[in-house]
Amino acid sequence: MGLLPNSLAGRDIASYLHPYTNLKTHQEDGPFIVTRGDGVHVYDEDGKPYIEAMAGLWCTALGFGEERLIETATKALRDLPFYHGFNGKSHPAGIELAEKLLQISPAPMSKVFFANSGSEANDTAIKIIWYINNALDRPDKKKIISRQKAYHGVTVAAASLTGLPNNQRDFDIPIDGILHTDCPHHYRFAEPGESEEDFATRCAENLEKLILDEGPDTVAAFFAEPVMGAGGVIVPPATYFEKIQPILKKYDVLFVVDEVICGFGRTGNMFGSETYNLAPDMISLAKALSSAYLPISALLVSEEVFQAMVIESEKIGLFGHGFTYGGHPVPCAVALETVKIYEERDIVGHVRQVAPTLQNGLRALGDHPLVGEARGIGLIGALELVRDKETHEPFAPEMGIGPFAARMAEQSGVITRAMGDTLAFAPPLVIDDNQITSVLKVVKNALDETLAVIDQGKLL
Repeated sequence: MGLLPNSLAGRDIASYLHPYTNLKTHQEDGPFIVTRGDGVHVYDEDGKPYIEAMAGLWCTALGFGEERLIETATKALRDLPFYHGFNGKSHPAGIELAEKLLQISPAPMSKVFFANSGSEANDTAIKIIWYINNALDRPDKKKIISRQKAYHGVTVAAASLTGLPNNQRDFDIPIDGILHTDCPHHYRFAEPGESEEDFATRCAENLEKLILDEGPDTVAAFFAEPVMGAGGVIVPPATYFEKIQPILKKYDVLFVVDEVICGFGRTGNMFGSETYNLAPDMISLAKALSSAYLPISALLVSEEVFQAMVIESEKIGLFGHGFTYGGHPVPCAVALETVKIYEERDIVGHVRQVAPTLQNGLRALGDHPLVGEARGIGLIGALELVRDKETHEPFAPEMGIGPFAARMAEQSGVITRAMGDTLAFAPPLVIDDNQITSVLKVVKNALDETLAVIDQGKLL
């Protein structure tokens, strides 16, 4: 990787402020530059192919180079390159996409608000929750509960929901009124001998205790991902949501389901809410909504929530929230075409067909000396690497075991993502069995190489 000033790498170092990057080491190591994509593959500046086993950032569901989306975007740019929804304005693409999302929603919803990212959708949900409780004359019912290791975005409010230290440390967040309850990760947090069901009961009891300790009249909402993504691909323990949801109903706490990663087929149903029988009051969507071809997100709200919004809007004179590019006609058109492709090609059926290859393969890798837990559902999964399989003892973070294993896989043509010492997998939904098998083979070799380096004492 050349770092000469006039090379792409040198120009990157001189100009590009990268998210989720060690800014110091990047100055020394330089960037990994991707120049094109095709299907499940991306290619670096030297033309080397890689299977993108994370679909970029959990999002390029239809893979790279889907001509129907390219053609749709081109036509939409010619027809109406920009318009907005402020002051009651509208356009056909926004109307049709909103109607489609309400049609396929996993729970009855009334209206769709468009934004540009999952962070913005969840940030909007927080503002609406506060807004409607003012409308309903409940000025104290404003606290919101999220979970440890949750990921809901990086705006100031959404990052406050996120339960990951690096998203909050030294940013002076979380803001007041955001609370966190247990991370429902049985492997990591269950007590010795505690079954999944008993662990789920304990999580539910702790949530109820938190609500009671804070005061039910002060707790407004609970946010949850069906499967926790950036926190480590944490699949809920058996009976978890069955026990959580009645508590929310009991204390009149709104349930906001973050489908940003799980939505549009990832878990083997169109929505994670269907996989886990969830009944949300709001749903946030992004990423696979447009197969990530253009930025767009959506927040779906129930009729009850919407009617409370109407009350406050009438009192004030308007609903004073929105983004210039929210509901942009070009991303709306691309998202609508994306959903049509999911349905026409039965992408959910395809996920169900190939998911066993991924899940069985990951569980087979669970026998590797480095792997403490293999977990997942549908086309999302993870391998958690540990020092001791029996005690679950983790490696010291400064050893960088997960990032090293991810680099080994990358050198052999598979891009995964290390979240600490957890390797995550969320390939494009169009991946086939042979490609999944190739990913698993590369990952097995990467684990072997990592173990050999550990045994040699080079990462200690």
